[in-house]
Amino acid sequence: MRRIRPAAALVTLTLALTAACSPGSSGAAGPADAGRPVSGGSLTWAIETEPITFNPHQYAQAKARLLVWNTFEALLTHDGQGGYVPWLATGYDVSADGKTYTFTLRTDVTFSDGTKFDAAAVKANIDQFRVEGYNPAVLAVQLRNLDRVEVLDDATVAFHLKRPDVLLLDFLTTPQGAQVSPKSLKEAKNLKAGGPGLAGTGPFRLDRYTAGQEVHFVKNPNYDWAPSTAAHTGPAYLDEITYRFLKESSVRVGALTSGQVQVIEGVPATDEALITANSRLSLSRGLNSGSAYSYYLNTANAPFDDIRVRRAFREAVDVDAVLTGVYRGSATRAWSVIGPTSPFYDKTLEKTYGGDPAEANRLLDEAGWTARDAEGFRIKDGRRLTVRLVQSAPFVRDRRDVLAQAVQAAVKQSAGIDLDVELVDQGTHTQTLADGAYEVFDNSRADTDAGAALNLLLHSGGAINRTGLSDPALDRLLEEGESSSDPAKRTEAYRQVQKLTITDQALILPLYAPADQVAASTRVGGLGFEPAAGVPGSAYDIWISE
Repeated sequence: MRRIRPAAALVTLTLALTAACSPGSSGAAGPADAGRPVSGGSLTWAIETEPITFNPHQYAQAKARLLVWNTFEALLTHDGQGGYVPWLATGYDVSADGKTYTFTLRTDVTFSDGTKFDAAAVKANIDQFRVEGYNPAVLAVQLRNLDRVEVLDDATVAFHLKRPDVLLLDFLTTPQGAQVSPKSLKEAKNLKAGGPGLAGTGPFRLDRYTAGQEVHFVKNPNYDWAPSTAAHTGPAYLDEITYRFLKESSVRVGALTSGQVQVIEGVPATDEALITANSRLSLSRGLNSGSAYSYYLNTANAPFDDIRVRRAFREAVDVDAVLTGVYRGSATRAWSVIGPTSPFYDKTLEKTYGGDPAEANRLLDEAGWTARDAEGFRIKDGRRLTVRLVQSAPFVRDRRDVLAQAVQAAVKQSAGIDLDVELVDQGTHTQTLADGAYEVFDNSRADTDAGAALNLLLHSGGAINRTGLSDPALDRLLEEGESSSDPAKRTEAYRQVQKLTITDQALILPLYAPADQVAASTRVGGLGFEPAAGVPGSAYDIWISE
């Protein structure tokens, strides 16, 4: 049996991680300048993305993750090395056959509505996913190997699996694996949307949400069960925090430099100089884990049912030039579906494809797309070589709409390919995917274990597999990666997955590794990134000096 026990030491996570400090500041920009932690006060933080839900079980936006952990918590979290650390659990055992995970739980935790956190609450949260229509994607992927959850006593709960699945632990560190009050699950007026009616165990309580404008949290004065990775114990320092939804980066930066807000996230390279030139501000970055931001090519539709056209599309794009044009050297080039911070990343893929217009044109000629129309686009049998990319507005971050326009120009100029880009609302996007009315699907995920992202994106049963490929060999590799507890075996399985999807099948055009940028007044201390995910952390350790 394998057991995890509480970590002994505190891990202080500050913005010293990959920090780019403003002139006149030193070391950890925010905390160093803000002095010693103080309790009290309010903070306003401008964010790029408005959540489409406040129910953690429905979580889908990496940019909204920092809000989840204000109100909700999970059984486990990660340390700085990517290992598992107890949070609402105190430890766990794994049976010799890898099919039973038994968790012991804290006994001093209550939800903000007064409900006691216990094993029955854990079971209620997992059972909620079995309710028809609640979140079938999680049930079909993250929980597909789960047989049942058993309450052994108030402080002990067992997860029984149909087959070994090491990704269960990763799920229990994620927002979707967070704990919601069983009372809320039964009584919430709009459970899937979440909001003030949904109670968690976290250091803050969401008390007000104004769509399109802001969300407001107040301190949970009874909170006293932070994980060992937190920088302090007891209640949060701040009395309250307001997150304002400011989609435009120039508006966010302007709000910070004018003092309307104390923190912003999402600082494009075009605006960084405004931060770094100001001695009263700090700027720091965190590289996200999980999957790279990539274009997934839909093999179910022509012309990407022809591998020559898929390869040509990738060769037509000089990704380095495109990224430099859009991000001015601040973006990290991606070469694989897996992000470069993952231990499973296959570095041998680097510089093995892409950016060869001559090869792109040769492949298209070979595939029969030899003629051109009056606008310079290739045609075949009277049909233009058009591929459609439909982007969902709530999920567009990091100027991905501008990036799409740059790729659009590149493939036209280099190879005569018509990339039709459309930005739509979430409902239209969902219907477009359901109808299969696309050839390019864009996505990135901030999963702490890249295997979770690969299962969702590439397995034939994956909830967001948009490649149209159903390959038993690929499925077997993915299942080997999720079932083995041997890091070497997992690494080899995922190496083969990357080779098959990137090299052999040309299913994916990786673009960049997502990163988060946080800029703040030097009066603000305790800001940090989640150690494994690389995304901004919750407001628990944050304070503001007087």
